[in-house]
Amino acid sequence: MDGTRTARLMDGTGLAGRITEDTAKAAADIALRTGTAPCLATVLVGEDPASVTYVRMKRARCRKAGIESRHVALSASVSTGALVDTITALSQDPGVHGILLQHPVGPHIDERAAFEAIAPEKDVDGVTMHSFAAMAFGLPGFASCTPGGIMRLLDEYDVDLAGKHAVVVGRSAILGKPAGMLLLGRDATVTYCHSRTADLSAIVRDADVLLAAVGRPRFIAGADVKPGAVVIDAGYNPGNVGDVDFETARERASLITPVPGGVGPMTIAVLLAQTVEAAARQLAVRS
Repeated sequence: MDGTRTARLMDGTGLAGRITEDTAKAAADIALRTGTAPCLATVLVGEDPASVTYVRMKRARCRKAGIESRHVALSASVSTGALVDTITALSQDPGVHGILLQHPVGPHIDERAAFEAIAPEKDVDGVTMHSFAAMAFGLPGFASCTPGGIMRLLDEYDVDLAGKHAVVVGRSAILGKPAGMLLLGRDATVTYCHSRTADLSAIVRDADVLLAAVGRPRFIAGADVKPGAVVIDAGYNPGNVGDVDFETARERASLITPVPGGVGPMTIAVLLAQTVEAAARQLAVRS
């Protein structure tokens, strides 16, 4: 041994598998008690290869967890109004318990209007303004799936967030912003950063918990990671590369998520868990 620190890897794949097992048991119990299986509706606009693959994977995971999957495929030229009408109909359908709008939806569509057509009780992907407000105020609701998965990972590894400086690099509406709110709710002191933050390296070097979600490969240098920090890499770039320079960061961090196998599996696991939770609420099934 040369004394170099090697971070412990945070196994999102293993934890996601356990969550999915519990979700499958809960789904089976709901079906047994009500005669109705939880149902997730997926809405896909166009035929973007990555989006098609993601939706297919999510539907396959649904089947394994005993969740019915209803798929709605729309033309890439669909209008905002038609997309909103489709989602509104799903929101009003009692046979659908959760709705996932695969994004991006195309530059000609008002994505926010489409998200807001999802009924809050069926927003199992946590993308509406209602869900964000619930996260910010610590009220009942559904978390954005990736931030929700990150929090479960932190809990699995007994990361005490109270009083820690958490730096979130990224400000997307479904990842960076809600993740910061969830961390703040656990008494962390949160700093939001992004690609235009002045002297980003200095801020990163002060992070006890670093969450990288900027969507740029190896954007965070490992040399900037504070010794002993917890590093959550929510980036996924071509070539299975995250937003953090993994090999150098793992020599300084205490805990780090690999890419792949860290945050990614948790996103789908939380989506399935929240779909079953939504079904239980709508079908008035008590645990």
